[in-house]
Amino acid sequence: MPTDVPSAKSPFDASTERVERVLCFTAHPDDIDFGAAGTIAAWTAAGVQVSYCIMTDGDAGGFDPVDRERIIELRAEEQKRAAALVGVTDIHYLHERDGYLEPTHGVIKQVVKLIREIRPDIVLTMHPERNWDRLQKSHPDHLAAGEAVTRAVYPAVENPFAYPELAEAGLEAYKLPWLWFISSPEARENHFVDVSAHVSAKLDAIRVHASQHPDVEAMERVVRGLMHHNGHRAGLPEGTSAEGFHVVSVNGSSTIAGF
Repeated sequence: MPTDVPSAKSPFDASTERVERVLCFTAHPDDIDFGAAGTIAAWTAAGVQVSYCIMTDGDAGGFDPVDRERIIELRAEEQKRAAALVGVTDIHYLHERDGYLEPTHGVIKQVVKLIREIRPDIVLTMHPERNWDRLQKSHPDHLAAGEAVTRAVYPAVENPFAYPELAEAGLEAYKLPWLWFISSPEARENHFVDVSAHVSAKLDAIRVHASQHPDVEAMERVVRGLMHHNGHRAGLPEGTSAEGFHVVSVNGSSTIAGF
């Protein structure tokens, strides 16, 4: 399992929590690799089943005008290859338009449907709060993805009367234990994972998204710097690489119906 760093602020105790399935929702192809590929590589290496749901096709991304006609196909190919490098083969798409993602009931219903189908221990998604320290983390689609997933997680996914057609189709309500956020404001991050053993896999996965990186060397410097910064914030030895998350307990030992 990942080497989770004990923290007084984190509600998640990796020594006692059993994680078998994780479902990740992000706005665009490559978001998950920047945010959590090291942790995902550690999970899959430990036998955890990890699934991705990419909510848009990433059709507004890239820098080469020549690729516009096949950008959706290109980005899907990149995500498939990147996912395989960290042990993930189950990838879903909502096919929303890049730059136009909103937390509508149509989107939320699709999120609820997939959570009820997979019934994960952890849902991982993008943070719905804007990060003023690094605005690039807060693309409007990122915020919309986080808001849509948060609304789906509570109360819709556990309410049998929300989107009743899903229950009628056999997708029963489900109480999700944990919600993990990436791209969070630093003040919100309360949990760190030491990914030093998986830095190469993370960088390899990010490199696959070649259509998105006009300067690969600069990208790698920034990513390594952010991981070392997280390691320092987690109190780990100098040079340790870590990924940071805002972890929320949705249904735990202290939860009662609706509270």
